[in-house]
Formats: sequence, C-alpha cells, structure tokens
Amino acid sequence: MAQINLIIIGLALLGLGLVVLGVARLRKARVLAAGSYGLLGIALLVGAALLFGFSLNLHTYHRLTHEEALAQLTFKQVAPQRYEVTIEYPDNESTRRYELTGDEWQIDARILKWHRLAALMGLNAQYRLERLSGRYRHVGEERNMPRSVYALTSDDGLDLWQLAERYNRWLPWVDAIYGSAAYLPMADMARYHVSITQTGLIAREVSKGAHPIGTERH
Repeated sequence: MAQINLIIIGLALLGLGLVVLGVARLRKARVLAAGSYGLLGIALLVGAALLFGFSLNLHTYHRLTHEEALAQLTFKQVAPQRYEVTIEYPDNESTRRYELTGDEWQIDARILKWHRLAALMGLNAQYRLERLSGRYRHVGEERNMPRSVYALTSDDGLDLWQLAERYNRWLPWVDAIYGSAAYLPMADMARYHVSITQTGLIAREVSKGAHPIGTERH
C-alpha cells in the first residue's frame, strides 16, 4: 500500500507542476505549449484521483498471506429459529451483536488476487468480510420464512470488485476475484472460529452448544 501511495503523490505533484507550467506558458502567449502542458497535467491529476479512489476502496480489504483468524461467533437462542450472535474480532475491534433467524448461519467474504507484477509491488491477496446472514435448513422455509442479513463492511472509494467484473480488460493487474462463504448450524451456546486462507473461508466448531429449542432434528 505504501508503494501505491507514493505513486499517487508522485502523479499528483507531477500533474500539478505541469498545470503550473502551462499557466506560465500561457502568460507568455505560448498557447500551444500551454495547452500541451495543461492537458498532460490534468490527465495526470485525473489519474492520481482515480488511483486514490482505488486505494481508498482497497483499504476496506485486508492483506492475506497465510491462514488468518477473522472472528469468533457465539450464539444464544432467544426463540425458536431466532438467535443472538456475538462476533468478536482478533484485532480488538468492538464486539458486534446481531439477531439471526433460521437454523444455520452463513458468513461471506470477497477475495482479490493479483498478477505477479502487482504482487512484486507489494500487493498480496486481499479479502474483506462482506455479510452475515441466517439460513433455513429446508428450502421451503428459506422461500417463505423471514430472512436476516447484515453488512459487515462499507463500500468506500471506487468499488474494485465491480470494476474488475465489468472492465477486466482494463485492469490487467487483477488476476482473480471470487466470493467465499461458510455456513454451519446455530445452537444455544455454540461457538465457532472463522479463518481465511488463499482458497477461502474456513469455519471450525469450538463448542457444540445445546440442542435448539422449539425445533425438530431431521
């Protein structure tokens, strides 16, 4: 990320310098030279602004170099097919609580992988948690019962994911973009650890918890 910030600063300073130089040439009535410097400077400033937008969105992702712990989820049943889930993050972020409906929980993530040249510039694979949702074990209930879903991140800057999908020919440094999800049953006092690897999300059961109330086991 430091390399990208340096490139942004370099482009912005160079563009600003060319714009100033163009204005100086214009004062000397050198219209052609002023136009050339000015257009090139503006183009560099626009490029710096676009790259800054990409960088801002990239800051919503995290670097991925090996298996990394993401979160611990603990469940408390409050009613049949309704659970309060507490998410604790390993980097001492504030604990978050949500209410999910259904029989199982699901967590989704986005993953960005880069081509070798971008990797040489310091860009490792990037990931971010996308959403948390409840799901029902049976398709009929999934279609008709209340759903619950929560966003786990915000979209800042230019959305690299959508741009890479729509304009992949113009973003050659992006090697692959894909989603990954993990889901497991919800139960009272159940606890899970969620981690991520280069291949996607992994959820591990730490504490099984009690049999869900008000439901039948199939």
